[in-house]
Amino acid sequence: MSISDPKQIIRWLCLPLFIFILSFSTSDSIPYLQKYQSGLSNLKKDQAKIINQIRQYKKDNLPVSALLDSLQAIRFRFKYLDFWLRYLEPNAYKLVNGVMPVEWETEVFEKFEKPYKRPGGGWFLTMDYLQSETPRKDSVLALLEASQMALNVFESDSIQTQVKDPSVFYFCNRLFLLNLASIYTTGFECSDTTVLLKELENIMSGVETIYKVYNQSFPESALSSDYLKLYQAAFEYVKIHSDRSFHAFNHFLFIKDFVNPLFSINQHLIRKYQFETFSRQDYTLNTQVNSIFDKNLYQGQDIKGIFFYVKDSMLLKDISKIGKQLFYDPILSGNNERSCASCHKPSQGFTDDINPTSLQFNQSEFLSRNTPSLLNVVHYQLLMLDGKHISLQNQAKDVTSNPIEMGGKSEELVEKVLQVPEYKKAFQSWLKFTPTEKKVSMDHIVSALSLYYGQFSYFYSPFDKAFNQPEPGYALEQDAIDGFNLFMGKAQCATCHFVPQFNGSKPPYVSSEFEVLGVPSDTTYKRLSEDLGRYGIHPVSEMHRAFRTPGLRNVTRTAPYFHNGSFQNLEQVLDFYNAGGGQGKGLQIDNQTLGADSLRLSKNEKQKLLAFMRSLTEEIPVETPPGILPSSKNKKLENRKPGGNY
Repeated sequence: MSISDPKQIIRWLCLPLFIFILSFSTSDSIPYLQKYQSGLSNLKKDQAKIINQIRQYKKDNLPVSALLDSLQAIRFRFKYLDFWLRYLEPNAYKLVNGVMPVEWETEVFEKFEKPYKRPGGGWFLTMDYLQSETPRKDSVLALLEASQMALNVFESDSIQTQVKDPSVFYFCNRLFLLNLASIYTTGFECSDTTVLLKELENIMSGVETIYKVYNQSFPESALSSDYLKLYQAAFEYVKIHSDRSFHAFNHFLFIKDFVNPLFSINQHLIRKYQFETFSRQDYTLNTQVNSIFDKNLYQGQDIKGIFFYVKDSMLLKDISKIGKQLFYDPILSGNNERSCASCHKPSQGFTDDINPTSLQFNQSEFLSRNTPSLLNVVHYQLLMLDGKHISLQNQAKDVTSNPIEMGGKSEELVEKVLQVPEYKKAFQSWLKFTPTEKKVSMDHIVSALSLYYGQFSYFYSPFDKAFNQPEPGYALEQDAIDGFNLFMGKAQCATCHFVPQFNGSKPPYVSSEFEVLGVPSDTTYKRLSEDLGRYGIHPVSEMHRAFRTPGLRNVTRTAPYFHNGSFQNLEQVLDFYNAGGGQGKGLQIDNQTLGADSLRLSKNEKQKLLAFMRSLTEEIPVETPPGILPSSKNKKLENRKPGGNY
């Protein structure tokens, strides 16, 4: 393990906060700010003591057990600072308590730039590294010193000004609640499940004191009594279970009865006090929703594209209608025989559930990757399994012009579309809504497409109904509930597939994560898939054979699985994960991010996981293909078949 100079690491932080580093003010009388200041100051003092102790030891002769106990004690006492730190400066937070030595995930506000290197540091990585075979003193110090220096960021007056803003409290609290549902109870950043619930108890205890001093300091925008009462009940629930087995914790009940209702009240108070966020960290979150499982919670993609300013619902419906016709129309291919629906079959979950990979444009070879489903595409920040595209419209333009997919050329495709009177009339009438474009372009065409298939991201599953004001008497089947608890706990699925979309976007849902699983070329496990994944887009060692974590909604209708379609059913997928991925199956892959140890899931537990995944099947209406396609002035285009010929 090689650790960079911590001073250099700090220079990589994206905000120049160090310019404004100040010592704490002892004259500020706001109890809420004092709580923040004292917690941060005590954390720095305790961490400094450990750093000084390590410096006294002989090189690489470290008392590992004692250091682990000391670091765990710090985590227990000060993890509640997450409430502020994770929200206020998440990049600095990665150095305080990162979970990966290096991260390259691209945040939504940086999608137009190359990914930034996000080095990690702090308690989690130090504790993990100390348990390696030969921990080195200089590497341990580098991790902790990086954390210590990063804490200076949170002492700046620009940060403290935010802390004193009552609106920021509510947005910090919103992120805290989302993390309660998706991060704090899953082992994502606490791999030792024997202490996870005790750590959760400490987090909730600390946040309870934050609530008290906040209400004392800002009574005009206080948390309501019903919120505090419900939070106390949630805290009591955690305390009762903190000494029990982590695998016995009822995540479903905790989220359903406590966290989601707390989220709803917090959203109501944000609206009541008319607070607005100006942070780049959570601007995708919607203050109007009242459930974490509302499909409008956040939006990673804009389905309207060039029609962004169109607000009229009837006009949008008309554009979507044309988008549907174009989706089935092979006019968008180079040979007028292949349509979007050739590979993304609406009747098959907008994927191809028959072939591992679809035919190439030449009709003789096959593509190297499985057709990704278009369901729930708005909940991804990056698209394609390698994260190649940042928008649905760019993705559509790439596919239609790719010589091995649809084989078209943009200018020729636009010309052919305008040879169809129905299409021409529609698009020309819409030019007034796209003032930056004086004539119909490929942007208009792909935006109509994305407006059509993007709407299939807003349907709900039986699992969602259990949280979103279910009808009287409605209850999710017990096997699905048990499966969800396994998903969040023993099976470790939720450390990569985050609530509520169960994809690789974690709160506040502004990034896309990539994982290295060690996927084989086929289920004989004789060799790894040769696909380099994200490495082909972003060639750094961490991204070698890494793929974007897909969502699990509708997973029962989107077989086959993994990037190469090598797994035909979910039973094979569960066997792969249960064994520990490629490494667990005996394949050589040095950078696998999936744990290589067996999960030891029983046959009954696997069946319950399957029951949970079935409960994520959304009630999406069946699409009927157009009976005929609109006529063209070009006679060569008159025999187009809806859906194409192959």
